Amino acid sequence: MVGIAIAELAKQVRGQLQVHADLDGHGDSAQGAACGSLEVFSAVPLSQAQAGCITLIDDIKHAEKLAATQASAVVTPEAIPGLRIPQIVVEKPHEAFSTICKRFKPPVILERSYAVHPTAIIDPSAKLDPATFIDSGVSIDADCVVGAGCHLHRGVTLMPGCKLGRDCQLFPGVVLYPGTILGDRVVLHANAVIGAHGFGYKFVEGRHEPTSQLGWVEIQDDVEVGANSTIDRGTYGATRIGCGTKIDNLVQIAHNCSIGKHNLICSQVGIAGSTSTGDYVVLAGQVGVKDHVQIGDRVQVGAQSGIASDVESDRVMLGTPAIPMFEQAQVYAMLTKLPEMRKAIRRIENQLAKATKAS
Repeated sequence: MVGIAIAELAKQVRGQLQVHADLDGHGDSAQGAACGSLEVFSAVPLSQAQAGCITLIDDIKHAEKLAATQASAVVTPEAIPGLRIPQIVVEKPHEAFSTICKRFKPPVILERSYAVHPTAIIDPSAKLDPATFIDSGVSIDADCVVGAGCHLHRGVTLMPGCKLGRDCQLFPGVVLYPGTILGDRVVLHANAVIGAHGFGYKFVEGRHEPTSQLGWVEIQDDVEVGANSTIDRGTYGATRIGCGTKIDNLVQIAHNCSIGKHNLICSQVGIAGSTSTGDYVVLAGQVGVKDHVQIGDRVQVGAQSGIASDVESDRVMLGTPAIPMFEQAQVYAMLTKLPEMRKAIRRIENQLAKATKAS
């Protein structure tokens, strides 16, 4: 692997190169020049750093962890006194480190001799902008529309009447059920299923009969949906995902839901039918939300919490059933005292029993 000089990396990210200062804070210019020409061969997290690697610290309170690694250089938001390896000091260390990582692992750009792969199956009534990439095994049914700059990876399926805006990217195995609508710059990761029938049944003469599933899913601009996530179609109208919302892997959003703008919905969240969220809502991992619940703007829900009723805006909720964070903290504090309280109750019961016998 070809090495890259630390000074070159510092220049690329517009960082200040700090080198081998002695413990008194006085540097050696000759030594500094030598350190600037030192080459590194990969960029990795601190826990994986070895000799020849550059790593990252986003807060100097973690600086002591460098002592346990053999990293040859570090990106940091401010100079760390006494550190014996070169430092690239930048205002935004994560952005800088991302740029450095791309130097060692540049994005793969596939050279294609086609816009539409010959194995793709495309209905004659479908309308594809010429500036699209359609990979092998893609299936596009009747009356679909695909906008400019879209990339449909291998094995993507668009069922009848789907409409994609500009610059959408659908990774392998994505399935869009009939009538699904995507805005611009939507990203759907592998095996996401959008528009499947909702889990709605009525009990008729001892059997579960499916209810009507005649709606569709509408995903607005700049939404990203993780791998193996599912969003069900509405019963009669649309299930909607607001612009800028980011959905993690393994998330289930049921029929008739209306998800607001710029939500963050983490892995394994399950949202039952006809639920709505406001804007800038955060649902942490494994949150469960009951059907027909309304969650206000900027609500944050902690991991594994269960939302069973409406939540006002600007609340932080924890637990199952979820209650405001301050109240839940008091509940948790009391739980730790339950064994002690149990012993105290037993002592009181014994004392009462003895007093009763004595009387």
